[in-house]
Amino acid sequence: MNPALITYGALTIAIVCEVIATSFLQQSQQFSKLVPTLLMALFYGTAFYFLSHAIRTIPVGVAYALWSGLGIVLISAVGYFAFKQSLDLPAMLGIGCIVVGVVIINMFSGTVAH
Repeated sequence: MNPALITYGALTIAIVCEVIATSFLQQSQQFSKLVPTLLMALFYGTAFYFLSHAIRTIPVGVAYALWSGLGIVLISAVGYFAFKQSLDLPAMLGIGCIVVGVVIINMFSGTVAH
């Protein structure tokens, strides 16, 4: 199997688990609800496990930029659709800048394995 596919697969799993964990963090209501708190801990642990696999190949700064940047975009979408939270124009522009940064890293950086 292609090593880049495995690495980016691990990073994708890490990102998705982090978004799920953050959603459960919202639902835990400051750790006062047991089940969402336990699920949050499980998914954060899983996210860091897969992130640790991704950084064996991808430089840690690049992996973290992708992980956090895409996580911000996805959790903003979850917040909008699941929690009925809206963003104002400056927030959306800022998130757009993050997306542009992630695209630049992936398309032009020599430190990212293609």
